[in-house]
Amino acid sequence: MTDNAVPLNPADTSTWLPLDGLAPGFDANKAPHSLDLVGREFTIVDARGTRIRHAFAETTVAWDYTPGTGDETEPAAETDDYEAFLVDDELYFVQFHHNYLPNEAVSLVLDLRSGRALAVISLIGEPGPGRTAVQQIFVPGLIEELATSGEEAAPTTSLIGRRVQWVYSPEHAYEHVYLSPRWYSWQCLAGPERGLADTDENSAWQVRPGIYVFAWREKVIPCGSVTIADHRDARNIRSHGVLFGLDESGQVPTHFTFGAHGRLISTTVHPEQYDPAGFGAAS
Repeated sequence: MTDNAVPLNPADTSTWLPLDGLAPGFDANKAPHSLDLVGREFTIVDARGTRIRHAFAETTVAWDYTPGTGDETEPAAETDDYEAFLVDDELYFVQFHHNYLPNEAVSLVLDLRSGRALAVISLIGEPGPGRTAVQQIFVPGLIEELATSGEEAAPTTSLIGRRVQWVYSPEHAYEHVYLSPRWYSWQCLAGPERGLADTDENSAWQVRPGIYVFAWREKVIPCGSVTIADHRDARNIRSHGVLFGLDESGQVPTHFTFGAHGRLISTTVHPEQYDPAGFGAAS
């Protein structure tokens, strides 16, 4: 498919671009890899007592996983390539894809100011009724080496009603409409998917006031995304993220990071009795 080409029948999802077909050029607005974490170690402890130690080198992270009470994950210790992006003062988005478990990727938000963390585990599985191919698990935790302050990352309805334009490269642009705690709609405004649109499952968490982790799980293309975005300036929103799923063959995991510049286009305010914020989030 050539750039800006539109399938003859956008309703025929069999013609939609596979995840690996989207990648070329999609990362043009990605922020540089931050070296701020090099030489540092952080141990994240969650509510179960699960402990994960991370030791950062320039491009790799060595980690050691010790499960806590009720955590059925096997103990493991590996080294993976990673990328880190500076989101705000002492706030980092870290992304890595496991070598030993290629169907699993980790998005890690480290808030060194509050001593808190949020891990989002993305897992490629089998789709089924009411279940997308990629599932995501959200696990807040504390950074053992740092003092704890402020509030824990938590689900939020703050984005509901907003319509935001996102520009990923000179060729790729989309808009998002945040509908409810469970659903959002996207439309491609420029690029190889121009003219395509859909409504997919999402999750939104606040990590600092005005800074949100927004993740989605697509039902047509077997993929999911985790992003973190600073919405404090509505005309100059900045996001960092990852897409993770299967390639055109449906067999090979595809994992790539990106960035985008956004701006608020409009906001819908519903009467209280019809407010979608009360609809309930995806489990």
